Amino acid sequence: MSVFSIEKPENQLPVVFDSPHSGTDYPDDFGYACDFNILKTAEDQHVEELFENAPAYGISFLHAHFPRSYIDPNRAADDIDPQLLNEEWSGPHSINPSPRSHAGIGLIRRLVKPGLPVYDRALTSEEIVQRIEKYYRPYHSALEELMQDAHYNFGQVWHINCHSMPTASAYPKRSIGLIGTRPKPVDFVLGDRDGTTCDREFTSALRHFIRGLGYSVSTNDPFKGVELVDKFSAPTKGYHSLQLEINKSLYMSEKTGKKLGHFDEFKKHIDQISAFCADFVESRLVDLAAD
Repeated sequence: MSVFSIEKPENQLPVVFDSPHSGTDYPDDFGYACDFNILKTAEDQHVEELFENAPAYGISFLHAHFPRSYIDPNRAADDIDPQLLNEEWSGPHSINPSPRSHAGIGLIRRLVKPGLPVYDRALTSEEIVQRIEKYYRPYHSALEELMQDAHYNFGQVWHINCHSMPTASAYPKRSIGLIGTRPKPVDFVLGDRDGTTCDREFTSALRHFIRGLGYSVSTNDPFKGVELVDKFSAPTKGYHSLQLEINKSLYMSEKTGKKLGHFDEFKKHIDQISAFCADFVESRLVDLAAD
């Protein structure tokens, strides 16, 4: 099984999109025990299709083939849940479980959802290390290479980390309004870890553009960005990284996983977002050349 795909444009800009959670190729050694249809709800379903036209705008696009429930590229490599193990951890590095691991959604997912474990068995250190070496590290290396090559050629690079979110998770702490008497979920969330991973001007401009398409947008609420935007960002050195979350209900049935009838129309708006990102970066390159 191939680990990922990369689509590169002919006229490349220093813009990289990646979709780490939309993989649908389930490895034979997964050994999950939960219902497969429930397990699939952990995917960012259809995200790779939503962004597949990004290369037409000069954007490189990387997307994982393996599912995040098998191993999650958007977690730290040491964010390993000791409750999954049948032994003392014996891998080549120490483990450092974060609150996400304690909640069952660390590097190797323990829970599909609260109350429903992925496995009916313990895992070995060896199989976790194998997943890291065969899937996690190659994906990270591919993203790092894309960004470093772009930075070498242009002096700066912009990275959009593409995700989808269930409606149930799309409620900002700061309410954006009501539907009747109920809080209103947000359509898009931009995460730059409180302004530390991306040029604030880009975050603000993209938020304004998406709102202009008729959608509600929040920033860093309820999602700020996790491992990938943190690891591959250094704004003062020209590495800008932003997480983009899309409410699944905008384009698919969250019950069946099937695309809604207006999927293609929504995808055109995603194309417009891709075009905007490309135009923004191209204008910055002109400014840099004139400096």
